[in-house]
Formats: sequence, C-alpha cells, structure tokens
Amino acid sequence: MTWTIHPLPTADAFAAHAAAWDALQARVAGLPFLESAFVQPLLSAFGTGRELVALRGPVQAPTAAAILTPGRRGQWTTFQPSQLPLGAWLSEAGAPLAPLAGELTRALPGLTLAVGLTQIDSLFHPRPADTPHWRGQDYIDTAWVDIEGSFDAYWEARGKNLRQNIRKQQKKLETSGIQTRLDCLTLPEDVAPALAHYGRLEASGWKGNEGTAIAPGHPQYAFYLSMLQNFCRLGRARLYQYRFNDEVVAMDLCILSGDRIVILKTAYDEAHKAVSPSTLMRQQQFEDLFKDAAAGGPVRRIEFYGKVMEWHTRWTSTARPVYHGTCYRWGWVQSLHRALARRGEAGATGQPATDSSTDVGTNAGTAGPTAPTATTAAASPATAAPTTQASTS
Repeated sequence: MTWTIHPLPTADAFAAHAAAWDALQARVAGLPFLESAFVQPLLSAFGTGRELVALRGPVQAPTAAAILTPGRRGQWTTFQPSQLPLGAWLSEAGAPLAPLAGELTRALPGLTLAVGLTQIDSLFHPRPADTPHWRGQDYIDTAWVDIEGSFDAYWEARGKNLRQNIRKQQKKLETSGIQTRLDCLTLPEDVAPALAHYGRLEASGWKGNEGTAIAPGHPQYAFYLSMLQNFCRLGRARLYQYRFNDEVVAMDLCILSGDRIVILKTAYDEAHKAVSPSTLMRQQQFEDLFKDAAAGGPVRRIEFYGKVMEWHTRWTSTARPVYHGTCYRWGWVQSLHRALARRGEAGATGQPATDSSTDVGTNAGTAGPTAPTATTAAASPATAAPTTQASTS
C-alpha cells in the first residue's frame, strides 16, 4: 500500500481531507484533539503553509495518515504546536510504526533521510525496540483517572494530606463568608467570555510576566476561540469555572470524545493561591464526573496529557509513557547522527559525550514546533512541547 502526499498551503486545504481524517481517527484513536475540529484551527493559527498531509491507501479511506512539517534538510516531523498533546499521526493501534514510517520516508518529496514522530502515546503504540532504522526516545509520562465505582470510594483512596487540606480550605472559606460554585459552560456563545476570564487568570501568574497569557490578538486566542466553539457546536466542550462568590478564581478548558474527557489547560488566580482554588475546583469537577457516570453518562476516563507533576500524583497513581520515534531511511544515517551528536556535546562541554546527548529536548515555552539543535539536526524529531497546564495550587 502506498502513501500519497497532499500539500497544505493554507489551513482551508485540509478541509478536503477532514472527513477521511476524522473517520480514521475515530477508528484508531478516538481522541478529541486529533479531530479536524481541533487540527484545522491549529493549522490556521500556527501553520506555515509548508505542511502536508500524507495518506496511506485510498484517499477517501486511508489506513494511516499524518500531518508533517519540514525540519532541517532531509527531515520531516509530525506537525505539533505546543497546544497539541500528541503528534499528528494516525494508524491502527498496535500496528508496527517503523514499517509505516519507513514507507512514508520513501514517499515524501525530495531526499528524505528521516521522519520524526513526536509524542507517541504508548496506550495506542507500545514503544518498539530500536533497530538501525528506528530509534525511540524517552519523553514524559502522562497521567489519567479511570472513573470506576463511587466518588466516595475514589476520594477515600486519595492521600490523607489532600483530603485534610481540602477540608481546611473549605472551612477557611466558609468562615470568611465566601460561597463557592462550579459552573460548566457548553455553548458557543460562552467561549469568548470564558476565554476573557481564562486570560485574566493566566495573566495573574508567570505567563502574564512573559506575555504568553491568552489574550485577543495572540495566535493562541484565535486558536482556542475557534477550536472551543467547534467543540461546543458538537456538544463536546466543557469550560469549567470555579467561583468565590461571583469571582472566577480557577478554570479548566476540556474537550470530550466517546468515553474520554481531556483537560487541555488549567489556570487559577494567583491572588487566591493560599486557598488552592484549582484543587477545590478539581474535587468538585471529579465528583460531578463520577456522579454523571453513575447515572449513565458516557465519560469513563479523565486524561491529563501533560508531564506528570507532583500535583497529578495526588489525584491518581496511574501513568504511562509518551515517547518520540525517529525512522531513518538508511541505517548509516542513524550512525552518523549519533556520531555528530557525540562530537557536538564533546565540543560544548570539553568532555567525552555519551549517546544520551542525542535525546530530544523540550521547550515548553514555545507556541509551536522548535527547530532541532545542531546536535539533533541529522534526524531527531523536532522538539515539540506538550500541552502545558498551569501548576495546580
């Protein structure tokens, strides 16, 4: 079976392939952020016009697909701005990645030395063993919560410190006469006002100091506005707002597909950090999701899709690897790449280097894929930051 290559000079060009992409995505992954409702606004906000979509097999019913962006000479990587938790790659769960990527390497325009697949979820694609033509690289572990049984049982299994701290903060708020409320917004007309609140919360912390908070005029704002309106129209967006009296003090931006809800972004007001507003919000949010599931609701898993932080471990003990993969057209390309990387590190440090110098780095502050460094230019996947979530207070 062969791959066909279709340039994407504009985001609108992806529309011709959206139905086929979505049908494949629903069959092999079922992840909301890999749907066209997410990907097309992402291309519109962060695409360069140099991207292409690759389809394996019949164009209207492909068996695998990818959106790719050119890296340095001779390499391509999966399209992945930091807002996208995984690289834009679709193939049957469990199907060997290396042969598929090898076919793609030979089908891409020009002399392609390597293809980088960024942030592959081991839930769908267990990491294959390294070969002369394939190399995996550690990235992060990501956490999730299975919604099973009652919320009371789930909550009782959480750590004593979390439960005590929640009670302490709730008591403090009650004593101060502050009433708390969790709202869940789902309508397209809710999105713009919700993003205004969200941007204010982000601006209260380090993103405000760095100028990266969501705000009108920023590419992130245009993306989240369009994408969340798309999912609201589909009935699959959940914009959680946690209030102290009438003031919004914490928010989660979430989207759903099938039995999964994905928490894309979290923010809280730094002025109220002492009472942990996002932690209080999450307890109420999770309780509502458990109750909805018990009443027959569809959601059975909460996905974080970000690097496991200490605060994640308060809510779950489950995690799995996300990794990068590089497919080399010829084995000697990988050998050369490793040699160049070792030489580059030795030159920078004045010390002998090991193969660890070739691991893909991260740059979580970027809004899109980062060009490889000199030591990774031979063929490592382009650095792509994960979807970032604000630290939970």
